[in-house]
Amino acid sequence: MKKKGFKKRIFPYLMVSPYLIHLFLFIVFPVIFSLVLTFHKWNIISSMEYVGFDNFIRLFQDRLFLKAIINTIIFLLVHIPLQIVVALVLAYLLNKKIMMRGFFRAAFFLPVVISGVVVTILWQQLFAYDSGLLNKILMDMGAGKVGWLTNKNMAMTSIALMATWKNVGLYVILFLIGLQTVPQMYYEAADVEGASSWQKFWHITLPSINPTIFMVTILSTIGGFSLFIEPYVMTGGGPLNSTLSAMLYIYKQAFEYYHMGYSATLGVFFAMIIMLVVVIQKYTIENEK
Repeated sequence: MKKKGFKKRIFPYLMVSPYLIHLFLFIVFPVIFSLVLTFHKWNIISSMEYVGFDNFIRLFQDRLFLKAIINTIIFLLVHIPLQIVVALVLAYLLNKKIMMRGFFRAAFFLPVVISGVVVTILWQQLFAYDSGLLNKILMDMGAGKVGWLTNKNMAMTSIALMATWKNVGLYVILFLIGLQTVPQMYYEAADVEGASSWQKFWHITLPSINPTIFMVTILSTIGGFSLFIEPYVMTGGGPLNSTLSAMLYIYKQAFEYYHMGYSATLGVFFAMIIMLVVVIQKYTIENEK
Protein backbone atom coordinates (compact mmCIF):
# COMPACT_ATOMS: atom_id res chain seq x y z
CA MET A 1 0.00 0.00 0.00
CA LYS A 2 2.82 2.40 0.86
CA LYS A 3 4.49 1.67 -2.48
CA LYS A 4 1.24 2.30 -4.32
CA GLY A 5 0.72 5.57 -2.45
CA PHE A 6 4.26 6.68 -3.30
CA LYS A 7 3.67 6.00 -7.01
CA LYS A 8 0.43 7.91 -6.86
CA ARG A 9 2.19 10.94 -5.36
CA ILE A 10 5.15 10.85 -7.74
CA PHE A 11 3.11 10.24 -10.92
CA PRO A 12 1.98 13.91 -11.42
CA TYR A 13 5.59 15.07 -11.12
CA LEU A 14 6.67 12.54 -13.74
CA MET A 15 3.95 13.80 -16.09
CA VAL A 16 5.08 17.43 -15.86
CA SER A 17 8.80 16.63 -15.78
CA PRO A 18 9.33 17.08 -19.59
CA TYR A 19 7.89 20.59 -19.37
CA LEU A 20 9.92 21.40 -16.24
CA ILE A 21 13.12 20.18 -17.92
CA HIS A 22 12.35 22.29 -21.00
CA LEU A 23 11.53 25.30 -18.81
CA PHE A 24 14.83 25.02 -16.95
CA LEU A 25 17.07 24.32 -19.96
CA PHE A 26 15.64 26.89 -22.38
CA ILE A 27 14.24 29.64 -20.16
CA VAL A 28 15.47 29.60 -16.55
CA PHE A 29 19.10 28.69 -17.25
CA PRO A 30 19.58 31.14 -20.18
CA VAL A 31 18.07 33.98 -18.13
CA ILE A 32 20.30 33.24 -15.12
CA PHE A 33 23.37 32.82 -17.35
CA SER A 34 22.60 36.14 -19.10
CA LEU A 35 22.37 37.93 -15.76
CA VAL A 36 25.71 36.44 -14.75
CA LEU A 37 27.26 37.50 -18.07
CA THR A 38 26.29 41.13 -17.51
CA PHE A 39 29.03 41.34 -14.85
CA HIS A 40 31.69 39.60 -16.95
CA LYS A 41 33.78 40.07 -20.04
CA TRP A 42 33.79 36.98 -22.25
CA ASN A 43 34.63 36.26 -25.89
CA ILE A 44 33.65 32.53 -25.83
CA ILE A 45 37.25 31.39 -26.42
CA SER A 46 38.91 32.58 -23.22
CA SER A 47 37.58 32.28 -19.69
CA MET A 48 35.17 34.84 -18.27
CA GLU A 49 36.62 37.88 -16.54
CA TYR A 50 34.66 39.65 -13.81
CA VAL A 51 34.33 43.37 -14.61
CA GLY A 52 31.62 44.48 -12.18
CA PHE A 53 29.41 47.24 -13.56
CA ASP A 54 31.72 48.12 -16.48
CA ASN A 55 29.25 46.73 -19.04
CA PHE A 56 26.46 48.92 -17.67
CA ILE A 57 28.70 51.99 -17.70
CA ARG A 58 29.63 51.24 -21.30
CA LEU A 59 25.96 50.81 -22.18
CA PHE A 60 24.98 54.30 -21.03
CA GLN A 61 27.92 55.75 -22.98
CA ASP A 62 27.18 53.81 -26.16
CA ARG A 63 25.69 56.27 -28.64
CA LEU A 64 25.28 53.60 -31.31
CA PHE A 65 23.02 51.56 -29.04
CA LEU A 66 20.97 54.70 -28.38
CA LYS A 67 20.67 55.19 -32.14
CA ALA A 68 19.59 51.56 -32.53
CA ILE A 69 16.83 52.09 -29.95
CA ILE A 70 15.70 55.29 -31.70
CA ASN A 71 15.64 53.42 -35.03
CA THR A 72 13.50 50.71 -33.45
CA ILE A 73 11.10 53.29 -32.03
CA ILE A 74 10.82 54.94 -35.47
CA PHE A 75 9.98 51.54 -36.91
CA LEU A 76 7.30 51.00 -34.25
CA LEU A 77 5.76 54.43 -34.80
CA VAL A 78 5.24 53.59 -38.48
CA HIS A 79 4.56 49.87 -38.21
CA ILE A 80 2.09 49.57 -35.31
CA PRO A 81 -0.50 52.20 -36.38
CA LEU A 82 -0.26 51.07 -40.00
CA GLN A 83 -0.64 47.41 -39.08
CA ILE A 84 -3.62 47.99 -36.76
CA VAL A 85 -5.46 50.18 -39.28
CA VAL A 86 -4.81 47.90 -42.27
CA ALA A 87 -5.66 44.73 -40.33
CA LEU A 88 -8.86 46.23 -38.91
CA VAL A 89 -10.06 47.53 -42.29
CA LEU A 90 -9.35 44.20 -43.98
CA ALA A 91 -11.01 42.26 -41.17
CA TYR A 92 -14.06 44.54 -41.31
CA LEU A 93 -14.39 43.94 -45.06
CA LEU A 94 -13.77 40.19 -44.79
CA ASN A 95 -16.41 39.96 -42.09
CA LYS A 96 -19.00 40.97 -44.67
CA LYS A 97 -20.70 38.48 -46.97
CA ILE A 98 -18.56 38.88 -50.08
CA MET A 99 -17.62 36.52 -52.89
CA MET A 100 -14.60 34.23 -52.27
CA ARG A 101 -14.38 35.38 -48.66
CA GLY A 102 -12.61 32.18 -47.61
CA PHE A 103 -10.03 32.58 -50.38
CA PHE A 104 -9.20 36.15 -49.40
CA ARG A 105 -8.90 35.22 -45.73
CA ALA A 106 -6.40 32.49 -46.62
CA ALA A 107 -4.55 34.75 -49.07
CA PHE A 108 -3.98 37.49 -46.49
CA PHE A 109 -2.75 34.93 -43.95
CA LEU A 110 -0.36 33.19 -46.37
CA PRO A 111 2.61 35.60 -45.91
CA VAL A 112 2.57 34.88 -42.17
CA VAL A 113 3.54 31.23 -42.69
CA ILE A 114 6.19 31.97 -45.33
CA SER A 115 9.78 32.11 -44.13
CA GLY A 116 10.78 35.61 -43.03
CA VAL A 117 14.05 35.33 -44.96
CA VAL A 118 12.21 34.44 -48.18
CA VAL A 119 9.82 37.38 -47.80
CA THR A 120 12.70 39.73 -46.99
CA ILE A 121 14.67 38.68 -50.08
CA LEU A 122 11.54 39.13 -52.22
CA TRP A 123 10.96 42.67 -50.96
CA GLN A 124 14.66 43.44 -51.28
CA GLN A 125 14.28 42.79 -55.00
CA LEU A 126 11.13 44.92 -55.16
CA PHE A 127 12.92 47.80 -53.40
CA ALA A 128 16.11 47.54 -55.51
CA TYR A 129 17.16 50.98 -56.77
CA ASP A 130 18.04 50.12 -60.40
CA SER A 131 16.17 46.88 -61.11
CA GLY A 132 13.37 46.93 -58.52
CA LEU A 133 9.78 46.61 -59.70
CA LEU A 134 8.59 49.59 -57.66
CA ASN A 135 11.11 51.96 -59.22
CA LYS A 136 10.35 50.60 -62.70
CA ILE A 137 6.66 51.40 -62.15
CA LEU A 138 7.55 54.90 -60.95
CA MET A 139 9.76 55.49 -64.00
CA ASP A 140 6.99 54.28 -66.34
CA MET A 141 4.72 56.85 -64.68
CA GLY A 142 7.28 59.59 -65.35
CA ALA A 143 8.51 59.86 -61.76
CA GLY A 144 12.07 59.48 -60.53
CA LYS A 145 13.61 56.57 -58.70
CA VAL A 146 13.24 56.29 -54.95
CA GLY A 147 16.04 55.00 -52.73
CA TRP A 148 13.80 52.70 -50.74
CA LEU A 149 16.75 51.04 -49.00
CA THR A 150 19.58 53.38 -49.93
CA ASN A 151 18.11 56.64 -48.59
CA LYS A 152 18.66 56.88 -44.83
CA ASN A 153 15.38 58.78 -44.46
CA MET A 154 13.38 56.13 -46.34
CA ALA A 155 15.02 52.84 -45.40
CA MET A 156 13.34 52.20 -42.04
CA THR A 157 9.93 53.24 -43.38
CA SER A 158 10.39 50.80 -46.27
CA ILE A 159 11.20 48.01 -43.84
CA ALA A 160 8.11 48.91 -41.81
CA LEU A 161 5.94 48.64 -44.94
CA MET A 162 7.37 45.23 -45.71
CA ALA A 163 6.94 44.01 -42.13
CA THR A 164 3.30 45.15 -42.19
CA TRP A 165 2.65 43.16 -45.37
CA LYS A 166 4.32 40.12 -43.81
CA ASN A 167 2.44 40.12 -40.50
CA VAL A 168 -0.91 41.75 -41.20
CA GLY A 169 -2.63 38.43 -41.97
CA LEU A 170 -2.27 37.23 -38.38
CA TYR A 171 -3.91 40.36 -37.01
CA VAL A 172 -6.67 40.18 -39.61
CA ILE A 173 -7.60 36.78 -38.17
CA LEU A 174 -7.52 38.15 -34.61
CA PHE A 175 -9.72 41.09 -35.55
CA LEU A 176 -12.10 38.76 -37.38
CA ILE A 177 -12.51 36.74 -34.21
CA GLY A 178 -13.16 39.93 -32.25
CA LEU A 179 -15.70 41.21 -34.78
CA GLN A 180 -17.62 37.95 -34.75
CA THR A 181 -18.09 38.16 -30.98
CA VAL A 182 -19.94 41.49 -31.16
CA PRO A 183 -23.66 40.79 -30.42
CA GLN A 184 -25.83 41.43 -33.48
CA MET A 185 -28.60 42.85 -31.31
CA TYR A 186 -26.50 45.98 -30.79
CA TYR A 187 -26.50 46.64 -34.53
CA GLU A 188 -30.21 45.87 -34.79
CA ALA A 189 -30.96 48.37 -32.04
CA ALA A 190 -28.76 50.95 -33.78
CA ASP A 191 -30.63 50.37 -37.06
CA VAL A 192 -33.90 51.05 -35.29
CA GLU A 193 -32.48 54.34 -34.01
CA GLY A 194 -31.32 55.25 -37.52
CA ALA A 195 -27.59 55.12 -36.85
CA SER A 196 -25.23 55.38 -39.81
CA SER A 197 -22.58 52.78 -40.66
CA TRP A 198 -19.87 55.06 -39.27
CA GLN A 199 -21.78 55.62 -36.02
CA LYS A 200 -22.27 51.87 -35.58
CA PHE A 201 -18.57 51.26 -36.23
CA TRP A 202 -17.43 54.03 -33.86
CA HIS A 203 -19.87 53.48 -31.01
CA ILE A 204 -20.45 49.71 -31.19
CA THR A 205 -17.70 47.91 -33.08
CA LEU A 206 -14.61 49.66 -31.71
CA PRO A 207 -15.64 49.56 -28.01
CA SER A 208 -16.66 45.90 -28.35
CA ILE A 209 -13.32 44.81 -29.80
CA ASN A 210 -11.22 46.87 -27.39
CA PRO A 211 -9.65 43.71 -25.85
CA THR A 212 -8.65 42.56 -29.35
CA ILE A 213 -7.12 45.96 -30.13
CA PHE A 214 -5.16 45.76 -26.89
CA MET A 215 -3.87 42.26 -27.71
CA VAL A 216 -2.93 43.25 -31.27
CA THR A 217 -1.09 46.34 -29.99
CA ILE A 218 0.89 44.31 -27.46
CA LEU A 219 1.78 41.58 -29.96
CA SER A 220 2.75 44.17 -32.59
CA THR A 221 4.93 46.00 -30.08
CA ILE A 222 6.76 42.87 -28.96
CA GLY A 223 7.18 41.76 -32.56
CA GLY A 224 8.41 45.21 -33.58
CA PHE A 225 10.98 45.32 -30.79
CA SER A 226 12.23 41.94 -32.08
CA LEU A 227 13.02 43.43 -35.49
CA PHE A 228 16.07 41.56 -36.76
CA ILE A 229 15.69 39.51 -39.96
CA GLU A 230 14.51 42.41 -42.12
CA PRO A 231 17.40 44.84 -41.53
CA TYR A 232 19.92 41.99 -41.28
CA VAL A 233 19.07 40.65 -44.75
CA MET A 234 17.98 43.82 -46.55
CA THR A 235 20.41 46.49 -45.38
CA GLY A 236 22.78 45.05 -42.78
CA GLY A 237 21.84 48.03 -40.63
CA GLY A 238 22.69 50.66 -43.23
CA PRO A 239 22.75 53.12 -44.81
CA LEU A 240 24.70 54.99 -42.13
CA ASN A 241 23.18 52.79 -39.40
CA SER A 242 19.71 54.17 -40.19
CA THR A 243 18.15 50.68 -40.05
CA LEU A 244 20.31 49.31 -37.26
CA SER A 245 17.69 47.85 -34.90
CA ALA A 246 18.40 47.13 -31.25
CA MET A 247 18.19 43.37 -31.81
CA LEU A 248 20.58 43.56 -34.76
CA TYR A 249 23.04 45.59 -32.69
CA ILE A 250 22.87 43.06 -29.85
CA TYR A 251 23.48 40.27 -32.36
CA LYS A 252 26.50 42.06 -33.83
CA GLN A 253 28.04 42.64 -30.41
CA ALA A 254 27.67 38.92 -29.61
CA PHE A 255 28.45 37.10 -32.85
CA GLU A 256 30.53 39.57 -34.87
CA TYR A 257 32.60 41.24 -32.15
CA TYR A 258 32.31 38.40 -29.56
CA HIS A 259 31.47 40.80 -26.74
CA MET A 260 29.22 38.25 -25.06
CA GLY A 261 29.08 39.98 -21.69
CA TYR A 262 28.25 43.36 -23.16
CA SER A 263 25.71 41.78 -25.51
CA ALA A 264 23.99 40.13 -22.53
CA THR A 265 23.89 43.51 -20.78
CA LEU A 266 22.27 45.10 -23.82
CA GLY A 267 19.75 42.26 -24.00
CA VAL A 268 18.74 42.55 -20.35
CA PHE A 269 18.42 46.34 -20.57
CA PHE A 270 16.41 46.09 -23.79
CA ALA A 271 14.08 43.50 -22.23
CA MET A 272 13.39 45.96 -19.41
CA ILE A 273 12.52 48.65 -21.98
CA ILE A 274 10.08 46.30 -23.71
CA MET A 275 8.46 45.42 -20.40
CA LEU A 276 8.10 49.10 -19.49
CA VAL A 277 6.53 49.97 -22.86
CA VAL A 278 4.06 47.08 -22.65
CA VAL A 279 3.02 48.08 -19.11
CA ILE A 280 2.47 51.70 -20.24
CA GLN A 281 0.43 50.51 -23.22
CA LYS A 282 -1.67 48.26 -20.99
CA TYR A 283 -2.33 51.08 -18.53
CA THR A 284 -3.20 53.58 -21.31
CA ILE A 285 -5.54 51.28 -23.24
CA GLU A 286 -7.34 50.01 -20.15
CA ASN A 287 -7.95 53.58 -18.95
CA GLU A 288 -9.53 54.46 -22.29
CA LYS A 289 -12.22 51.79 -21.92
